[in-house]
Amino acid sequence: MSPAIDPSPSAGGSRLRRLAARVGGFGYPQRSGRRARTVVAVAAAGTLALALASCGGDDDSGSGSTTLTVLAASSLTNAFDQLEGTYEDQHSDVDVKLSYDSSSILAEQVTSGAPADVLATADPITMKTVTDAGDTDGQPTIFARNTMVIVTPSDNPAGLQNMSDLTDASVAVCVPEAPCGNATQQLLKLNNIDLTPATEEDNVSSVLTKVTSGEVDAGFVYVTDAQAAGSDVQTIQIPHSAEVINDYPIAVIAGSDHSQAAQDWVDLVMSQQGQDVLAKFGFQTVS
Repeated sequence: MSPAIDPSPSAGGSRLRRLAARVGGFGYPQRSGRRARTVVAVAAAGTLALALASCGGDDDSGSGSTTLTVLAASSLTNAFDQLEGTYEDQHSDVDVKLSYDSSSILAEQVTSGAPADVLATADPITMKTVTDAGDTDGQPTIFARNTMVIVTPSDNPAGLQNMSDLTDASVAVCVPEAPCGNATQQLLKLNNIDLTPATEEDNVSSVLTKVTSGEVDAGFVYVTDAQAAGSDVQTIQIPHSAEVINDYPIAVIAGSDHSQAAQDWVDLVMSQQGQDVLAKFGFQTVS
C-alpha cells in the first residue's frame, strides 16, 4: 500500500564541519559498518559522546525503560510531538526522544554513526544518502507530503502581494542542500524569479522564526509551518507549487538497539491514527 520511493541524486554539499562544530568541534570518523563508526567516534572524543547523549538510543535513567531516539525533519515538530504522547501511552516502557533539524544535517548524523533508531526526512533525496550508506533497516516508506508557500509577518510591512514582489524584499530561505531549500530553488526557477536571499537558514523552522520576528519581509516555508504560525503570518500562494511536492520517507536505522520499538513508531506514523494527526497539522497523507 505504501508508495515506492523514486529518489534522484542529491546535489547538496557536505556540511559535516557545521555538524562537528555543533557537537564540540570533533568530526565523526568514516568507517565501514555503522556500529564501528559509533564506537570509534565516541572513543575519539569524550566531548562528542556527551553531546550525543542528549539524543542517544540507550537509557541512562536507571529505570529499565527503553529510550527510543527519533530524528525528524523540523517541519514534523508539531505532528511528532503529538504522536510522542500517543506512542508512550501505548508503550509505557518506552521513552521517546525526538530530535529535530534539517533533514540533511540529520542524515549526516546517521551516516556518521550518531546513535538513532528512526529517521524521518522531508525528501527522498536526503534519505537516499542514508540508504546508500547501508544505514537503514530495509527500504524507507513514504508517510506524508508537503508543499511550499511564502509567508510574511502578520502586518506584511513590505506590502508583498505575489512572487514578483520578492525581488525588492528581504527574504529568508533554507540552505540549498536542505529539502526546503531545494524546493525553493525549484519554485524560483519555475516562476522565473531571480532572488538573492537576505539569509539562508539550516531548516524551515529557522526561516519561519526570521519572518515572525520581523527580521525579514518574507520567507519560503512549508504549508504546515504556515498553518502552525496561524495569525502570526500572512500567506502568499506560489504558482506551480503543486508541481514541487516533498515526499516524506521514514525508516528504522540499521543496527538499532531497539528495532522493534522503532518499527512500532513507524507503524504508528503509518496507521490511520498517525495519518489523522499528520493531516491535522496540514500534511498531505498517503492513506
